[in-house]
Amino acid sequence: MNIKNICCIGAGYVGGPTMAVIAKKCPHIKVTVVDVNKDRIAAWNHEDLSKLPVFEPELDTIVQEARGRNLFFSTDVDKAIDEAEMIFISVNTPTKTYGKGKGMAADLKYIELCARQIARVSKTNKIVVEKSTLPVRTASAIKNILDHTGNGVQFQILSNPEFLAEGTAVSDLLNPDRVLIGGDTTPEGTKAVNDLVEIYGNWVPKAQILTTNVWSSELSKLAANAFLAQRVSSINALSELCEQTGADVNEVAKAIGMDSRIGPKFLKASVGFGGSCFQKDILNLVYIARTYGLDEVSNYWEQVIIMNNHQKQRFSDNIVSTLYNTVSGKKIAFLGWAFKKDTNDTRESAAINIADNLLNEQAAVSVYDPKVVEERIYADLDYLNSRDSEENRKLLKVENDPYETCNKAHAIAVLTEWDEFVTYDWERIYDNMEKPAFIFDGRGVLNRELLNSIGFVYYNIGSGIIE
Repeated sequence: MNIKNICCIGAGYVGGPTMAVIAKKCPHIKVTVVDVNKDRIAAWNHEDLSKLPVFEPELDTIVQEARGRNLFFSTDVDKAIDEAEMIFISVNTPTKTYGKGKGMAADLKYIELCARQIARVSKTNKIVVEKSTLPVRTASAIKNILDHTGNGVQFQILSNPEFLAEGTAVSDLLNPDRVLIGGDTTPEGTKAVNDLVEIYGNWVPKAQILTTNVWSSELSKLAANAFLAQRVSSINALSELCEQTGADVNEVAKAIGMDSRIGPKFLKASVGFGGSCFQKDILNLVYIARTYGLDEVSNYWEQVIIMNNHQKQRFSDNIVSTLYNTVSGKKIAFLGWAFKKDTNDTRESAAINIADNLLNEQAAVSVYDPKVVEERIYADLDYLNSRDSEENRKLLKVENDPYETCNKAHAIAVLTEWDEFVTYDWERIYDNMEKPAFIFDGRGVLNRELLNSIGFVYYNIGSGIIE
């Protein structure tokens, strides 16, 4: 099949950037990204590129180059499906909040809706590509729906999981470690795999394109995120031990990271991992293991989540205990709300739970993040259902100025590693804070010596309070 038209269902953090890069590198292919969310599509089409719904460095430049040439954003899902030879499914697969598997299993209702719509609309043979992160053997469910509710159309199902890190998504897409494509081993399946290999081959060396069966591809995505999250929880577990023994977790991380068998990546102690993938994928892995009766396997991976939640809890507990066992009525300034720098994504951000913990202690929280909008911050808090919406807005204030955020604060919590935080006039901030002035650096990004010399009481994860 000569691929001339690609459709991607889902214009979110994965679908938008991925299709933009494919359009850039494959100008001979028409790429249409569709979504039922009209506001999101309008934002992708906005002439002001700063209004794009996804913030990623360099993404605006790529969208500007390809949009209107061979990259299109539309709400006409049926038309895009009908025209495409290859359809990417890149919709949300959140953790279930109801029924069997609640709190662990992936909710596949959006995937099923996509499959049924594809089956209803399609009049010609299609290649359907799983781009969303999915449980093992989801492809068989999609194929079952397509084969039994279609119009006699032949469908090939491929698994092509994304391995993007938010904040570096564009560079990850342009220069991937590997591209993983799973498909059936039938002649038709092999042909479909090769069609997708050819698309990526426009810019990715063939040696970095790995082909497997569908099941291996689906499991590899879950496993990759589980391994990365495991490293974060491992170093965070050591950070607590370091604080009790006088060791410095950064020195420990450097020492073990120089071992070539281990390597230095994902060994940065922090307030905990966030994002749309790590927790969701590990919980999914735990659930799958349990459904097969593999309790030891599920317990092992669940511990990664337990450690991550503990790290967030002990960070907020430490703020309370350090501020003389009460933060009631005290102003706590949050620098950062996004789960990591260079993204406006807040899903599973440590800041949400830490804010919730402190608000439960009746603290007055003030938040500044350079990319996260006020509505998103309140929506994150409201989703927890710890308090009603009105109370959240009373207790937590969102500021557009970091200096105003810190003004008259008793303590500052650094919760995202934005580069700009290092450049602030910390003497000015110190002069306008209540004394003693505390900084709780949940990302280890600030200059300890500078802050100590100014007069701050400085806490860094993995080394404790250093004065």
